[in-house]
Amino acid sequence: RTGHCFSGEYYAQFVPNESVDCPCGEDFQSREHILRHCARYERHRHILRAVSRDVSLPEILGTADGIEALAKFLRKSGAFTKTGEPRAARTAPRWEDEADDFG
Repeated sequence: RTGHCFSGEYYAQFVPNESVDCPCGEDFQSREHILRHCARYERHRHILRAVSRDVSLPEILGTADGIEALAKFLRKSGAFTKTGEPRAARTAPRWEDEADDFG
C-alpha cells in the first residue's frame, strides 16, 4: 500500500542502478501494471477480481476486503518479491535439528 516494494516504480525513485522494466517485457514496472496487467500474475488475478471486477486500485488498496484479497494475491503469486516468485513456506525450527554442542 505504501509503494515500498521491489518494482521499477520504486527503483526509479530510490534505487537508480536497478532496472525499471518488468520481466514480462513492459518498459516500466509500476504497481498498477503488476496488479492489473502483468501477464506473469494473470493466473492469480482472479483473487483480486473477486473483490473488484476491474481491479480498481482504490478498492484493492483502500478497503478491508481489498486488502485481504491483496494479501492472498501476494502470498500466492509472489508479486512484489525480489524474484517475482512466491516465497518458500517457512517451517518451525525443530529441536532435533539443532547442533549438539552448547558450549
